Amino acid sequence: MTTSLSSAELLKSLDLESRGENAFAGHHQVIPSGRAYGGEVVAQAVVAAMNTVADDRSIHSFHGYFLRPGDVHTETDWTVDRVRDGRGFSARAVTGSQNGKAIFSGQASFHIAAAGVAHHEPMPTDLPAPEDLPSVAEVLGDADVRDAHYWAHDRNFDIRHSPSPVYVTADGERTRRQVVWLKAYDRLPDDPNIHRAALAYLCDYTLLEPVLRNNGVSWSDDGLMTASLDHAMWWHNDGRVDDWIALVQESPAASGGLGLAQGRIYTRDGVLLASVAQEGLVSLP
Repeated sequence: MTTSLSSAELLKSLDLESRGENAFAGHHQVIPSGRAYGGEVVAQAVVAAMNTVADDRSIHSFHGYFLRPGDVHTETDWTVDRVRDGRGFSARAVTGSQNGKAIFSGQASFHIAAAGVAHHEPMPTDLPAPEDLPSVAEVLGDADVRDAHYWAHDRNFDIRHSPSPVYVTADGERTRRQVVWLKAYDRLPDDPNIHRAALAYLCDYTLLEPVLRNNGVSWSDDGLMTASLDHAMWWHNDGRVDDWIALVQESPAASGGLGLAQGRIYTRDGVLLASVAQEGLVSLP
């Protein structure tokens, strides 16, 4: 897949077809698992909700649950309930369905920006520059493990890890923290909603990796099973996903076969764009 096709596929995924005032349809990128990528599902839910809100207000929080796996070959029908439109806030409930069964359910809140309190956790100062880290294709080389070609060539973002990624091995230090630099391969439109939705899209690539890293497990290990269960996200500032952004991640807890992951997304110059949290099923080999 060429880099230009990567960006085209991302935009196609976020461009929902209107099926009525509060109804939309989304198509999925085909990936090796045959299951719709979780970040794509979240991003489509966010876009569906955005499509029903006035331009004077922007999304500031989203909370959703993955109910069933989505089939990449089946379009997802999105329905939006306009729960409330107030003077400063709007609330939306959104449901994604395939073949009449719900695969995802979420709640979104939008608001009109106003002057007020402002602070954020600073970006760590010891992060390596993305140019000093290898790309996924450089890391994997000619590896022939399952999904290697997809990881290296068929994703919509340039992804660079520190410490080294856990695609094939997890031989490094067992730590519950990592940073991932990401950038869309091509320039994207200036519409802030595209970049807000893309932030939701990209988070799910790596959120559960600190859980794997802490247990010395790699994505290609036989017997590993993971599944995103929920997704919460808060947008703090606008930025561009076609510039380098840093996803600073950690896993504060895991128990009962479930791992909790948290992340903060920064611009290269340290502006906090968004915070994210997710719990996932992690069944180790």
